[in-house]
Amino acid sequence: MAAAAVVLAACVFGVDAYADASAVSGDGKLGLYPATAFTVARGADAGLAPAPAFYFADELVAARAAAPAAPDYVPGLRAFADVRRWVADENAPRNEPPALVWIASPTRVTGARLDADASHVRIGDRTYALALAPRNPLNRSWFDASSAAWLAPHALTLRGAIDGDRFVARTLWPEEFRLVADARVEPLPSGDPALALRALVRRDADGGAREPWLQRRLWQRTEPDATPAGGPRTVLVVMVNGAQGDDDEAWGGHFALGTGTLPADGRLSDVLINNFYSLDIVSEKGILAAPVPLDRYLADVNSGQAWYRPSHLVVATLADPRAAFAIQGALNRVIAQFWRHQLTYAHATMNCAGISVDTLRALGWAIPARPPSSTVLGWLAVPYTLARYGSLGKARDAYEYLTEDPVRLMPQAAFEAIGAELVRLTAGAAPADGALAQALAHDVVALDFVQVPQWPSSRAFGSYAVVTPFEYEKKVPPNPSDRQIVPVPPRPFPDALRTPDLVPPPRRPSDLPVAVWGAALAALVALLVRWLWRRAT
Repeated sequence: MAAAAVVLAACVFGVDAYADASAVSGDGKLGLYPATAFTVARGADAGLAPAPAFYFADELVAARAAAPAAPDYVPGLRAFADVRRWVADENAPRNEPPALVWIASPTRVTGARLDADASHVRIGDRTYALALAPRNPLNRSWFDASSAAWLAPHALTLRGAIDGDRFVARTLWPEEFRLVADARVEPLPSGDPALALRALVRRDADGGAREPWLQRRLWQRTEPDATPAGGPRTVLVVMVNGAQGDDDEAWGGHFALGTGTLPADGRLSDVLINNFYSLDIVSEKGILAAPVPLDRYLADVNSGQAWYRPSHLVVATLADPRAAFAIQGALNRVIAQFWRHQLTYAHATMNCAGISVDTLRALGWAIPARPPSSTVLGWLAVPYTLARYGSLGKARDAYEYLTEDPVRLMPQAAFEAIGAELVRLTAGAAPADGALAQALAHDVVALDFVQVPQWPSSRAFGSYAVVTPFEYEKKVPPNPSDRQIVPVPPRPFPDALRTPDLVPPPRRPSDLPVAVWGAALAALVALLVRWLWRRAT
């Protein structure tokens, strides 16, 4: 199979032989790291720490092959305090790989071709019957005839497993979806680059869900030795995934940061995307929070974001990998704390955008905040929501959604803010305060905007993500009972895995208004009782 790099390893598909981890990527790299730094194993057999072993016991992972030179985190510190301490230590290693990369499949092939109805796939000089990895029971949509028709014209990179005469596919990624090194430069219009990026995302009503792959070079350094053409290139990826077409809870979209090394052909598939997702529920997509290859993040038949909605990326090509190693190293530490529940997911205050933005800020990159939607309405929302729904939890959430920094709250706002800072740094229009910002200002040689369409399937097409809570309320049906919501079961973290060094979480922002309104209500009740007592006596 000269045209296909086929690699076998042990996994849940039932393949018995482990493989050298260098073959789980197309060019000997997983993100920034040589693939030889990892070994392929089932999570239960990979020597993982107890918390990630709990989540990935039955999953195929590329686990770090050698013990790190330093621990993944300092016990007794919250996640971002740990990052600040780490970055302040000039002697701390910056290039340690993550504890694991969730690869999920034992076989990776390139140059694959589906036939018209996707019943068979040709890989090199052999043809296999095509099957798909099992559908997640909570997944409400699936591969159909429109998927086959859309994928058939593309040469594909597949992740899956060979089972006799069948190829069981888990990821299907079009290979022409790559970054062209010599793209023509089309700068953003003058003005606020955040709003210009929003305009690119919203060029059509469905946020590019039905449009072709698009790469637009926004900026390129003009020095001859800085041209990003040819050879491997280090990249930093800022990604927002749009709104889903059949889930009213998902209008906010999803956000992630990625790092990697592009081969000469610009293939993005092996960039590592750091996917922060709630661990305390069983996702309808089967998502587990972890670093994952970009093709898996977008094109896994169950968890791939491209099966649900369009995505948009700002890709910064770097002349030096130091900034990418710093960002990925910090994210590796944060995910280690996330698995063990030193850091826990909260939709209003610590979601995918908030975790990613806080990591960059902890590194010293001052991503600007935005004013909250409305502090006044946030305070008023506490008694209103409590009276309407009888739920203190919903009242707390309402306050926190309205008073949180939108850059931490809304994935689209995070995408715009970080993308705009990269534009300003490259234009010399933003102060490069801090070592990370200074490195980026010096090292970025090109900025690209990329639009990834939604893969057709039985699922409704999605759209762009909203950017404020008010915009969200305009998108969803006014009656909560009319909203499409996917119920998911909880996944409690075992108390036995909670280590004694865990620091209690900080107080919730809503604690103050809840206490004030509670005291006001108590005072009002006391006055009412006193008045009634006087009338009665």
